[in-house]
Amino acid sequence: QVQLVEFGGGSVQTGGSLNLSCSASTRLYIPYCMAWFRQAPGKGREEVANIANLGSTTYAESVKGRFTISEAHTKNTLYLQMNNLKPEDTAMYFCAAGAYMGCAGRLRPPGDFGSWGQGTQVTVSS
Repeated sequence: QVQLVEFGGGSVQTGGSLNLSCSASTRLYIPYCMAWFRQAPGKGREEVANIANLGSTTYAESVKGRFTISEAHTKNTLYLQMNNLKPEDTAMYFCAAGAYMGCAGRLRPPGDFGSWGQGTQVTVSS
């Protein structure tokens, strides 16, 4: 099972930017879907964006136009560029990977993913 480690969380003010990265221990079997989820205190885990092995992406409405998911295949690394951050973006952010599955052009529930990172905290102050 692939191991995932996130980097890049931190504290910023409203309107600021952060770039999260997720390093995978191995390459995933194709097809695959990789995603970023977040979980705020007292709330469920929600998917903010995913990317399939062919590069197609899907975003939650709340982050469209502000967040960009991408990956560097040669580095086995997933990224999440977050711009124009808002206090409601405050959460623990998790990287997830699902092998032998595509993203199917839609947001996927947490149970669809077999591998998870430990999370990285993002805090946005007003």
